[in-house]
Amino acid sequence: MSHVTLRHIAGATGLSIGTVSRALKNQAGMTEVTRNIVRETAIRLGYDFSQLKKGRIRRIAFLLHSQHNTLASSPFFSPVLHGAEEACRREGIALSFIAVGPAEPVLEQIRLHQPDAILCAGFFEPEVLGALQQVGKPLVLVDMHRRSFGSINADNMRGGYLATQHLLRCGRKRIAMLSGSLAHYSIQQRNRGFRQALFDARMHADPDLEIIVPNLGEGDEGVAEAMRSLLALPKRPDGLFCYNDSTALAAMKYALGEGLRVPSDLAIVGFDDIAAASAAIPPLSTIRVDKEALGRAGIDALLNKQDDEPSQITVPVELIVRESSYDD
Repeated sequence: MSHVTLRHIAGATGLSIGTVSRALKNQAGMTEVTRNIVRETAIRLGYDFSQLKKGRIRRIAFLLHSQHNTLASSPFFSPVLHGAEEACRREGIALSFIAVGPAEPVLEQIRLHQPDAILCAGFFEPEVLGALQQVGKPLVLVDMHRRSFGSINADNMRGGYLATQHLLRCGRKRIAMLSGSLAHYSIQQRNRGFRQALFDARMHADPDLEIIVPNLGEGDEGVAEAMRSLLALPKRPDGLFCYNDSTALAAMKYALGEGLRVPSDLAIVGFDDIAAASAAIPPLSTIRVDKEALGRAGIDALLNKQDDEPSQITVPVELIVRESSYDD
């Protein structure tokens, strides 16, 4: 008989692969009726029960690159970690947090914590991911995407599109984007959404209006430098999309300091909806990402991980319009 997978059982029962996996591993969160249906179907189809992972996941390591372990990044990654902790508490799993730098011996850290599975949040160098893959533990990426890895991401391209489309609907004619390093998957996708919205509106994409902000540590010097060059243009922008809220807030502070009125002279939209966005003066329009959901989905993906096919999960985003931009 051909090799029966969880996908076959899911197809036969009409249940999700995750539910089938949990039922066969006797995990919590379902009725006895469902569990029995899954087991009976598995037996009927000739499923090889020895395929089930030996030993359940009891310890998960949450890895964050040290470049994200900063004051500027923490409003995004802290809620992601919180969502992961919540999911682990629900499943009775111990979660340990490890900040990893490119030069640090990551495998020693892994050996020290002895996790059964690994959740990587944010950007990691390919060689670090390669080393982690060699460990042979279930591994899922959050806020990053690479072929052959399971990953959880916000709908970054859609978010970039919605933000830019909103600025266009506000009647803005020259829309700039402050971007971070395009080596980061999420930033690259946000930039793609920005360009796609301009293209769909038949707007000319002016390379002078797209600036990559260098990551100069904790300060806002990089943003100030970018804003200086934008405002010095012969035709300066009247709309600004920033790849995250921290950048948008620094840009807004600079613009106000230069005597510009927000939003009448410059409408600004950020991304992520960190707590400081709604508290800003004026409050910042942004793209809301359910950051806790990213963390929870990462843990769920590890617990239901199938070797045959890495799952790519996209968490929806939402445009939140506040006073830093408005429809004319």
